[in-house]
Amino acid sequence: MEIYTHKNTNLMKKLSYPVTYGLLIAIGLIAYFLLLSLFGLHINPAYSIFNMVILGAGLYFAITRYKENKGVKYRFQKGFMVGLTTGFIATMLFTAFFAVYSELDPDFLEELITMWETDWFVSIGMVIFTVALMGFASTVVITFAWNQLLKNTRNTTEGKKHTY
Repeated sequence: MEIYTHKNTNLMKKLSYPVTYGLLIAIGLIAYFLLLSLFGLHINPAYSIFNMVILGAGLYFAITRYKENKGVKYRFQKGFMVGLTTGFIATMLFTAFFAVYSELDPDFLEELITMWETDWFVSIGMVIFTVALMGFASTVVITFAWNQLLKNTRNTTEGKKHTY
């Protein structure tokens, strides 16, 4: 009897941190959104600033966990990809939840859109696209910032003697 081994086990190892932390971030974002909705605050876009804190914390833990696993073999590019993949997974999951929530509560979008005084027609597609775009953009910026702070330095004792 032959035991089947999948050729892409290396791919599974690469995706373990992004999938795990992407899922945890999405759960955090959804829980925060539902908590706000209990108090009727989910229609105020100003409260979405805390989404950055949730996303930032999740990305930090994903990248640092990956860095701990790699040790001295950690590379900026690989850490950046872990952060991007993690954030993109979280963003896609939260955006899907947001779309479903918007369909289940038809008054939600109307209340959300009336927070701005506008003469434009804003469809559900435009709002969902905006949520996704904000998540993707935040992921890129936060991932880049964390990787700058967490990357291994190439400064050596000898090199520091020759700098100001």
